[in-house]
Amino acid sequence: MIAVSIFEKYKTFKVEDIQGYSPQIGHLVLMMSYARYTTLKAVEGLTVEQLDFLPHQNGNSIGALLLHMAAVEFGFQVEFFDNRKPNERETDEWGAAYELGKLGRGQIKGNPLKFYIKKLEDVRSRTLEEFKSKQDEWLYEEAPWGGVSANNYFIWFHTFEDELNHRGQIRILRNTLPSNL
Repeated sequence: MIAVSIFEKYKTFKVEDIQGYSPQIGHLVLMMSYARYTTLKAVEGLTVEQLDFLPHQNGNSIGALLLHMAAVEFGFQVEFFDNRKPNERETDEWGAAYELGKLGRGQIKGNPLKFYIKKLEDVRSRTLEEFKSKQDEWLYEEAPWGGVSANNYFIWFHTFEDELNHRGQIRILRNTLPSNL
């Protein structure tokens, strides 16, 4: 688990330079890695039934939220590393996880925790490799997003900010799981 290993390797709550990354990008990597570490701790040991539990008819499951985290990051990779929109195959693979809601409830279920962790790790692995080839100046380059002016720094901050929001939902869902699951 790449994110966990980066966090555990440095065993610090200090944002500082890390080998293999320019300074600012290394800081971003540490923050993203810590966010992932806390997400993985929040779902440790969950069963398929717990991952699939829906709190109400319009809710999202823990599994769907995990896959959504991977889908958001994947979408940003395609848009900002590849400079394109997802193709039909990618949309078929990631659409339900990206959108969640009814589509997600219908398609995202029956998977063990290791399935979601692998998806998260596979996507993160590419992000970390791409970051190695970037310099700090890249973070400040404009990256138009949804009709709003943004930069690469904000895009990648939003990746883990979105994860943290959903991790909060996951913690609430885990605390409210029925005792029979």
